[in-house]
Amino acid sequence: MNRIFHARTAWYHYFLLIVLGVNVVAALWSKQGVLSIIFMLLLVVIIEQIIHTAYTVTADDMLIISNGRFLKKQTIPIRDITAVRKHHSMKFGRFSITNYVLIDYGAGKQASAIPVKEQEFMELLEKRRKEL
Repeated sequence: MNRIFHARTAWYHYFLLIVLGVNVVAALWSKQGVLSIIFMLLLVVIIEQIIHTAYTVTADDMLIISNGRFLKKQTIPIRDITAVRKHHSMKFGRFSITNYVLIDYGAGKQASAIPVKEQEFMELLEKRRKEL
């Protein structure tokens, strides 16, 4: 049975939505039609990516990272995964900007994920890895 983990919406997604929204309004206000259409299209792509990002662990031991309909899905065999660990981006004292799950696989390849249930996601991948 497939297990689907939805992506957590990070602070920088909200920031990007606000910046693009302000640019759309500014372009419309200054009567820049082409520029406003470009910003609107970017806004649609980003919203779609935020809503439809999911991480699927399949019954045939594959991890599928889907970043929306407009981007290519990334398929990783679980047997190729060498490490799954919680990681963080730059820190300021005890404050970390972004926490995510870092997946090492293949020959030095890495993928990152920000699932809502990070601990369950990591435990499931580790369990499946050990079964193989």
